[in-house]
Amino acid sequence: MVKRAAGTALFLASAILNPAALAQQQSEKAWTASWIDQPGSEPAKPGVYHFRKEFELAVQPASFPIRVSADNRYRLYVNGMEVSNGPARGDLLHWRSESVDIAAHLRPGNNVIAALVWNMGEFKPAAQISLRTALVVQGDSPAAAVVSTGSSGWKVFSSRAYTFKRVEGDDTGGFYVAGPREDLDAGQVPWGWEQPGFDASGWGDAKPIVQQFASPVALARGTQVNGSAAEWQLVPRTIPLPEQAPIRFASVRRAEGVTVPAGFAAGKQALTVPPRTKATLLLDQGALTVGYPVMITTGGAGAKATIIYAESLFDAAGNKGNRSEIEGKTIRGLRDTIRFDGGEGRRFQSLWLRTWRYVQLEIETGDQPLRIDSAQGIFAAYPFKQKAAFDSDAKWIKPIWDMNWRALRMSAFETFWDTPYYEQLQYVGDTRIEALMSVYQTGDDRLMRSAIEQFDDSRTSEGLTASSYPSSLRQQIPPFSLWWVSMVHDYWMLRGDPAFVRGRLQGVRDVLDWFERHVDDTGLLGPMPWWNYLDWAKSYPNGVPPGGGKGHSVAINLQFVLALQQAAELEQALDRPDDAKRCRELANRIIATLRAKAWDGNRRLFVDSLEVRSFSQQTNSLAILAKAVPDGMETSVAEKMLADKDLEPATFYFRFYVDEAMRSVGLADRYLSRLGPWQEMIRNGMTTTAETPEPTRSDSHAWAAHPNYQLLATVLGIRPAAPGFKRIAITPALGALKFAQGQMPHPEGEIRASYRQGKDKLFADVTLPPTVSGDFVWRSAKFDLKGGKNSIFCTADQCRPVESENVRPVAPKGE
Repeated sequence: MVKRAAGTALFLASAILNPAALAQQQSEKAWTASWIDQPGSEPAKPGVYHFRKEFELAVQPASFPIRVSADNRYRLYVNGMEVSNGPARGDLLHWRSESVDIAAHLRPGNNVIAALVWNMGEFKPAAQISLRTALVVQGDSPAAAVVSTGSSGWKVFSSRAYTFKRVEGDDTGGFYVAGPREDLDAGQVPWGWEQPGFDASGWGDAKPIVQQFASPVALARGTQVNGSAAEWQLVPRTIPLPEQAPIRFASVRRAEGVTVPAGFAAGKQALTVPPRTKATLLLDQGALTVGYPVMITTGGAGAKATIIYAESLFDAAGNKGNRSEIEGKTIRGLRDTIRFDGGEGRRFQSLWLRTWRYVQLEIETGDQPLRIDSAQGIFAAYPFKQKAAFDSDAKWIKPIWDMNWRALRMSAFETFWDTPYYEQLQYVGDTRIEALMSVYQTGDDRLMRSAIEQFDDSRTSEGLTASSYPSSLRQQIPPFSLWWVSMVHDYWMLRGDPAFVRGRLQGVRDVLDWFERHVDDTGLLGPMPWWNYLDWAKSYPNGVPPGGGKGHSVAINLQFVLALQQAAELEQALDRPDDAKRCRELANRIIATLRAKAWDGNRRLFVDSLEVRSFSQQTNSLAILAKAVPDGMETSVAEKMLADKDLEPATFYFRFYVDEAMRSVGLADRYLSRLGPWQEMIRNGMTTTAETPEPTRSDSHAWAAHPNYQLLATVLGIRPAAPGFKRIAITPALGALKFAQGQMPHPEGEIRASYRQGKDKLFADVTLPPTVSGDFVWRSAKFDLKGGKNSIFCTADQCRPVESENVRPVAPKGE
């Protein structure tokens, strides 16, 4: 856990520059600073290092721009204030640097710039790629050059206060790779090290790193010195710094060995643990969160605290049950420890992020009482701002909307995450859904764009993307590479951006070529290596559908067809008609083969593989989406897919594709009736969406938060009808709702829609950005939408403009 002295700012004191402007600025400036470390240290081993440099200024500058990066991670302080953290995750060929202007935190006279740098070595999170411990800071103006690393005056201290330990046993909850335990001995911390006036005379001099071939000067990606490239290829950060905000626990749910003051959880009263006492407190945040736990203490020399973080509690049988109920339940999970030194106003903060709803403090004091002045947290996540909204006469939808939004916030930091607690890995399958949700709800496409680029960067010489990236664990899930193709298509439809999309086309072709090379003499995909995961269905071993490894999986063939169709659209639009034709022809050949060999004429469904005559929602939803179902039978397949209980059901993740298939054949009005599992999550006290139906490992998997996307894209019916959202298609599907309204961001402004539904009639008010037009479709009726406000009255076969306000019914109240 990281310390800061009492009075140090809790939150970032400076915002990053505009990322687009920043990228342009950095591309024009060479690096002149050197990477530095502590001489004699073991560069790849776990360690925590304090760097600092004092410098004098005659006056406070109007501008003082700097760039900074480190390996693994850093926090940067100016005169005791945190001004930046990072670097945003990448790989060695795309190592991010942050730019900040620190002028506001400088003053005439003595100043100090300080960096806490840590390398978790063998214990690092799986998503962390690393070379060795290092720091680089560059002043990007003549005056700021005084703080550049490689110049004299940088001091370094290797901390003995920190120990990293692997998370093991029951604490892991299964597969856990999100980062180690942090054990801190407060007596070994150089308290006040980041403040002006600290005596660092006993510290050593930081030295430039001597790289094997290149000079120690940091290098931007694509540049060389002495004919060689640097080991870290620096590129500018293109996403904003994380949001950081203070949070307090909702309550103390139970306590043993000590009496807790009523105002302790709210930070209004301190808690004193007497000498020679064992005390246990269970703190409840009230909802799942992610960020940095913070504890401020006084005294307690010789005391020890163990801090345990959990999404939920477990009963004696290992079940979670209602997440808000604690009776008869215990905690297990990631834990940190602190050994206290007796100092006053000591402030402890974890180095890396923690995820929790519940935190248990287990404290054992020595001969001195320990006063806990505050136990709180700093929420930290990608700074998404919700600009979308949904309301209706079904009030049960609002808690689901809030739960899904919270799940998305928990699963976005410097990349999208599958789960903030267990893995923190950016998987393609999860990310495609999270990216759609984020753009629809916030209008912010920067993290989506970054993810597409990073997956492109991850591709092997064979052509496949990694299943998750950045990651130090190499894993291939071939079907996820196909979902990456879909991500590129999604971005094209939502944002256009032909230059960016054109830059991804080679990667798209390489992915599709890999699959084409695995088509065997049946005309379908034969045996394929790696992990051919599709969904966590109960009958799928390790998530692999029938034929997923040995060949002839109908579902994976259909996903390949869908990717080919999407790629054909991209190639055609970007002036590659021959490539588009090739994609279409291959897709059509596979469809013809599937209809001949995998269509069951008796069941009127597609089988799961040529060798296994089972049936599933997964396979048949993909058949609908890929337009592989025999003509005129699409609705029948969708009906059977929902009604036939012999079919393998999709789990929360793959229900996204089932719902998309239903909508595509005109069954979107059934969507709201399928939200029972999300209502059950609410009844179970969950505040974010589960990974799978119970029993679920993870209580926070944003791949299950897609109802928020569907409420906007299916219920309100707002979808792009042309690349770049240049034209809008609105097809509301209210089901049993009498009233629904909402809004969502658009590149040209905002889209608003309000509906009042009666028997066989609909009143709609739709407002589009002034420069955008579109189509409104309800049942078999259609209406041309213009920029601005459109007021419409529809019957089953006709829509016309509303002439008078008094013909609209009043929105119903309540349910």
